[in-house]
Amino acid sequence: MKTVLITGTSKGIGLETALSFGRAGYKVFATMRNPDKASEFKQTIKNESLDITISKMDVDSDASVKHCIDEIMQKHASLDVLVNNAGIERHGSIEEMTMDDFQSVMNTNYFGVLRCTKALLPHMRKNKKGCIINVASISGHIANSPLGAYAASKFALEAISEALAQEVKPFNIRVAIVEPGIINTEMAANICVDGNSIYPHSKRQAGLFVAALKTPTPPTLVADKILEISESNTWKLRHPVGPDAEPFIAWRASLTDEQWVDWNACSDNDWYNAVERDFGLNAR
Repeated sequence: MKTVLITGTSKGIGLETALSFGRAGYKVFATMRNPDKASEFKQTIKNESLDITISKMDVDSDASVKHCIDEIMQKHASLDVLVNNAGIERHGSIEEMTMDDFQSVMNTNYFGVLRCTKALLPHMRKNKKGCIINVASISGHIANSPLGAYAASKFALEAISEALAQEVKPFNIRVAIVEPGIINTEMAANICVDGNSIYPHSKRQAGLFVAALKTPTPPTLVADKILEISESNTWKLRHPVGPDAEPFIAWRASLTDEQWVDWNACSDNDWYNAVERDFGLNAR
């Protein structure tokens, strides 16, 4: 039986990924900060007789990651797959966001991945097999306000994943980056308006997300892609997921940096008109 460790499984993409792997016959170690709040998840596991163990792990903490993974490895000779999914989002203008917010996002989305990866790599390298799947975002390609801090963490995650893939391929360890677009999760729904901001971008982006979520893409789509990568023998590095992911990435790549800055720096009226023209979305 194959084994997988998944971080951030309390809701959204992480929860659905744990269920997808469990239903596919994997032994799943589903980790989260607060297992006491996972009563519905636990009931699903029981109802479907899934081989899923929920463990407490805070990816922000060196001690928590080490304790959780050491405990798992004492009972199991190997872990076949690591899915680094845990992530948080803080949004706002760079001037108005606190340093604590910037540090929190980077600590979870970037350093959290490093903590888990470094804890498991010696075992995978020794066994000469493994698959590490890092959940990034199209924000790993596209930086715009008010998601600057989040994009910075995902750009960093993409970069370290690319370097990691080069290092571990000789040991038969695959690395994949999953890049969801706008997915119907609590995180996406919480991109809200900051009415006190001196910058208009928070209101604009909130409107864009609301418009996009009117035709929602479920987190199960991302979960299924993660399982597909694990089951395959692909060495493909990047995997955009969702109907808007590849088009958004390609559209940004078609613009010069200066055009991109101008697109985001234009007046409200011009920006809303451009969104409607380019994407067919009414973000007002």
